[in-house]
Amino acid sequence: MWLPIVGLIVGIILGLLTDIRVPEEYSNYLSIAVLAAFDTLFGGIRAQLQNIYDEKVFVSGFFFNIGLAASLAFLGVHLGVDLYLAAVFAFGVRLFQNIAVIRRILLTKWSTNKEKLEKK
Repeated sequence: MWLPIVGLIVGIILGLLTDIRVPEEYSNYLSIAVLAAFDTLFGGIRAQLQNIYDEKVFVSGFFFNIGLAASLAFLGVHLGVDLYLAAVFAFGVRLFQNIAVIRRILLTKWSTNKEKLEKK
């Protein structure tokens, strides 16, 4: 569980401390990479809450998702088609599904803990 959180914190800190500007022609690639990273992050949090988290799956999924999304965007640019939108849609749907599952798990745990406290 600690790896996704540490990665997010390090990324935010590096982003805030550096003055790196991304050229406009790479903005589609960057947006897909960020979306893929968030999808993987929330997928890792979901897996941890479901007690099925595996660091190898998390790390490999992180790099595979980013690579696949960037490849789709690259291929789309050369074909003259906005293929990056397919990745944005897929990652966006998965991101919201993971957030919904995380919310349900946390609400269930909160309700269970609240009932246990009330019985005492």
